[in-house]
Amino acid sequence: MEHRRHTRFQKILIGYDGSEQSEKAVDAAISIARCHDAYVLALAVARPPEPPTSVELEATLDDAREHFEAGLKKVVERAQDQGVTIETDFAVGHPGEQLIHRAEEEHFDLIIVGRRGTSLFQKMILGSVSERVLRYAHCPVMVVK
Repeated sequence: MEHRRHTRFQKILIGYDGSEQSEKAVDAAISIARCHDAYVLALAVARPPEPPTSVELEATLDDAREHFEAGLKKVVERAQDQGVTIETDFAVGHPGEQLIHRAEEEHFDLIIVGRRGTSLFQKMILGSVSERVLRYAHCPVMVVK
């Protein structure tokens, strides 16, 4: 009798940017978390302007944090309605690199991202985020269309 090793997703990291595709990533994470009783973290990443001048940087990051907080609050409520707890966090930098770094540092089992971000903060989010995460992540990556 063949024994298969089943992957158990205990820690799920979502790349969240407020786009429709990142909302679909949240829905996928909620479904998986319900099946696996997993810990879920939704990480929003603001990309600073380049070159980062201190006044522009502070204003941009404040705007981004405010934008993400509203969306993340709704994500948390949606998950709670389905019996899943989602924690949220905010980081600054390249979204792909921040997701990869966080996943490695905190030993996440799965990263879920939308295929392409199209939020109000397009300047901060590269279309290549999902590609970069797929290429460099240490764990499985689910890309949601």
